[in-house]
Amino acid sequence: MATRLRADARRNRAALLAAAREVFAEQGLDASLDEIARRAGVGNATLYRRFPSRRHLIAEVFASHMTAAVHLAEQALEHPDPWAAFVGYLTRVCELQATDRGLAELLVTTAFDDDERLAGLRIAAQRRAVDVLLRAQRAGRLRSDFTRDDLGLLMMANAGVAQHSADPHAWRRQLTLVIGGLGTRSA
Repeated sequence: MATRLRADARRNRAALLAAAREVFAEQGLDASLDEIARRAGVGNATLYRRFPSRRHLIAEVFASHMTAAVHLAEQALEHPDPWAAFVGYLTRVCELQATDRGLAELLVTTAFDDDERLAGLRIAAQRRAVDVLLRAQRAGRLRSDFTRDDLGLLMMANAGVAQHSADPHAWRRQLTLVIGGLGTRSA
């Protein structure tokens, strides 16, 4: 049976998660845990009592993000136009990467696949993304030679553009150019 946290412990945990989301989004997965504790207004000991390692904290913070990625693909599969669904899905995922450095890093690494929850969500997100891709191809709107691996490379490229460009919107231009090359004539 899980133990119930005291009210102050619940507040500290919530503050740590909020601070971690913020700091990981700004600085990436290697962000300082001291900075997270400082922004949460708690000591390092409190952070480690709630999250024994960086991996535990990352898993807790990003499980909801990965769940959101699965939902984005599922929403795209419900869209009546396969090409618009593909473009919308790709745009939204790239936007999430551009605004959250930690998520951008998580989407292109397998370093956390030993966490069952994150690994399961990653697999589900990838499967659904491939379903979106295949649906656009079956409709004759997406190049037939675009593969799951290409989608992964596109995510890596987007993460790099978002992280290294001085223009916070450079990823949009890059994505627009890529999408222009992915469509068939009917797209």
